[in-house]
Amino acid sequence: MQLIDDEIEFVENSRECSYFDNEISDIRYRYIKNCSVDDYQNMLEHGWRRFGRMHFVPECKSCTKCISIRIDVANYKFSKSEKRVLAKNKDTKVFIQPPSISVDHLALYDKYHNFMSKKKNWTYSPIEPIEYSRSYVEGKSSFTKEFLYMRDNKLVGVALTDVLPKSISSIYCFYDHDYDNLSIGKFSILAQIKVAKQLKIPYIYLGYWIKKHFSMGYKESYQPFEVLKNRAPLEEDTIWEKYKV
Repeated sequence: MQLIDDEIEFVENSRECSYFDNEISDIRYRYIKNCSVDDYQNMLEHGWRRFGRMHFVPECKSCTKCISIRIDVANYKFSKSEKRVLAKNKDTKVFIQPPSISVDHLALYDKYHNFMSKKKNWTYSPIEPIEYSRSYVEGKSSFTKEFLYMRDNKLVGVALTDVLPKSISSIYCFYDHDYDNLSIGKFSILAQIKVAKQLKIPYIYLGYWIKKHFSMGYKESYQPFEVLKNRAPLEEDTIWEKYKV
């Protein structure tokens, strides 16, 4: 473990893998009290992710199935089906603001995870306000945002998102499955692509992609995209390549 001013770095070895029952994972963590835009951009380009003030990256010794992925915004063209999703949500109000916490946030979060526990056997227990705040609200900086999706004055979706000059990082999204006809999860990513195009932001980082995985495989729908080909230290160059389907 390393302590430098307001930064702590450590590695958790041989933990149970979140995606495969027969795999173990090794995760490097870095707690940063105040992360600068430049440092965070560099970490994104090296495959790191953020929850609250905690940043992390997989360093699994025996597995490389988790692949960092980013959407090529400039060359992205909305498909006919995506245009239909956008059209269905013409009355969905989108608010972009710094991350917050409310009774509605917590109720929607619990409703979403209760649904997913039944659909995909996710582990579920109601979230405590302090846990939600630590994961999604703490560490607020100029780049931390939440996209709120409203229908009939009701909160139906929340997307935690970082908006930097050179990238958008999609951190987490949860939504009300009572509105499945609106495809809020897909609409959320499409809304972020539209924002990135308007701001001329070249990439949207979607985190880790696992090909054909029941929970992570959906990310390959957002083409064209690039994948990270190497696991370079933060002071070394990364190699991103366009993924060929």
